[in-house]
Amino acid sequence: MFSYKIDDETEIRLLEQRHAEEMLALTEKNRARLREWFSWLDDTRTVQDVRSFIRESLMVFASDEGFYAGIWHQGRLAGCIDCMTIDRVNHKVAIGYWLGAEFEGKGLVTRAARALVDWLFREAGLKRVEIHCATSNRKSRAIAARLGFKEEGTHLQSAWLYDHYVDMVIYAMLKEEWSPGDRH
Repeated sequence: MFSYKIDDETEIRLLEQRHAEEMLALTEKNRARLREWFSWLDDTRTVQDVRSFIRESLMVFASDEGFYAGIWHQGRLAGCIDCMTIDRVNHKVAIGYWLGAEFEGKGLVTRAARALVDWLFREAGLKRVEIHCATSNRKSRAIAARLGFKEEGTHLQSAWLYDHYVDMVIYAMLKEEWSPGDRH
């Protein structure tokens, strides 16, 4: 199983079936704010929905195509981070992340994303990592900037969110430009 220790209190770890209730509870607690950015929430209403998602994500991991992991802080599920579709031909992937409101402001997503990007370059042998986020998602865009990702452009109306399209800004980092040290 995949696990990556960030510090004494925080790690990235694959979600397992036993985490379904905790993930659903975190999702429910943050449903309204997450719905602004993610289209998967309407398909995630029950523990069985979460178990199905975890089962699918573990199959993706087993086939070496990516993974979906929890961000664990002080033993609690704080949010999630993923690289669900690794393009092995072109050696690239897009990462995504979300965090429960009560865990914001601690630098957890920035540190988790830094650790994941570092692992993707060092261990997974990738050449390029991308972050795609809605142009109006200031918090997600700030994480990409803090990590030193370059803004490459905007894909107009490229994501459907329930009843409207949103523009997505694309950030990228190349392996030779990556420095995992702390950034501002």
